[in-house]
Amino acid sequence: MSKFLYVTYIRTTPEKLFEALIKPEFTRLYWSETWQESTWEKGASWKLMIPDGRVADTGEVFEIDRPRRLVVRWQNQFKPEMRAEGFSRCTFELEPMGDTVKLTVLHELEAPVADSKFIAGVSNGWPAILASLKSLLETGDSLEFTKRWPKGM
Repeated sequence: MSKFLYVTYIRTTPEKLFEALIKPEFTRLYWSETWQESTWEKGASWKLMIPDGRVADTGEVFEIDRPRRLVVRWQNQFKPEMRAEGFSRCTFELEPMGDTVKLTVLHELEAPVADSKFIAGVSNGWPAILASLKSLLETGDSLEFTKRWPKGM
């Protein structure tokens, strides 16, 4: 199975971090102006929206246990070569550690794909997005290069 794993520690509470992962008013600040649409219930549909109104990714909420765990079934929609790889699963685990939360993100394809373009994409994207999320929650400001959707995409 093709996968990407990332762990970071953020000085915040699990509740604030969970909200920052799902609420549009937060994601627009650290995730290139994108937002997610979902009712955030198990089995609910899920979409990641690009600022110009295109749909980046779609799927469903596979599991939700606020503020500890979120699992989203996920398929890229705007890059044909990534869409062709099928569905992936993205798991967010939040573990309180005093005044810090350990955030583990595991993004894996459901079917094995050699040289996965999707996993290469998330392996490049998640570290920047999560660093910007950490900065936003700890300082009140996200990283500059994650504030806008890249031109030409």
